[in-house]
Amino acid sequence: MSLSKKRKKELQKLQASASQLWEAQQYVLAGASDVAREAGRQLGHYNREHIAPIVDEKYHEFVAPVVDRVAPYVDESRKASKHFLDRRVVPVVGGVVGKALSAIDAAGDARAKFMHTAPVAPPKKKGGAGAVIAIVLGVAAAGAVLYAAWQTLRADDELWVADDPLASPDA
Repeated sequence: MSLSKKRKKELQKLQASASQLWEAQQYVLAGASDVAREAGRQLGHYNREHIAPIVDEKYHEFVAPVVDRVAPYVDESRKASKHFLDRRVVPVVGGVVGKALSAIDAAGDARAKFMHTAPVAPPKKKGGAGAVIAIVLGVAAAGAVLYAAWQTLRADDELWVADDPLASPDA
């Protein structure tokens, strides 16, 4: 497909205009990141100087007395629950699990005798829940990074306000 000289010239002007716009966007983004960094720093200062002392004062005024009144009861209930778990629940659960495993082993031995073969070792695990969770979290993090990049680089005409009206291209 061949283009006329006029079309080639118009395309070259459009390309130059697009590259100028790209450079301007890069400059604006750099300035916006500097402003956001400084705003975060100022917010940290404001938090340390104004918010944290008020929160600390209100905590000591309202929350600390209640915690001090309830703390002995919490300690006693924690000891009682630990004692109950250690003395009652763990032995019962351990016994049930042990009996279930011994029944499974006995059934496997009986089956092996019946089949006249040696018991087969269970296959090795290939992946656990931890690996699946790690993969899901990795995919979610990658998606968040891609979304943030897309939000940063997308063309949003409503955000740009021109100082001067754009001149129409020469025909």
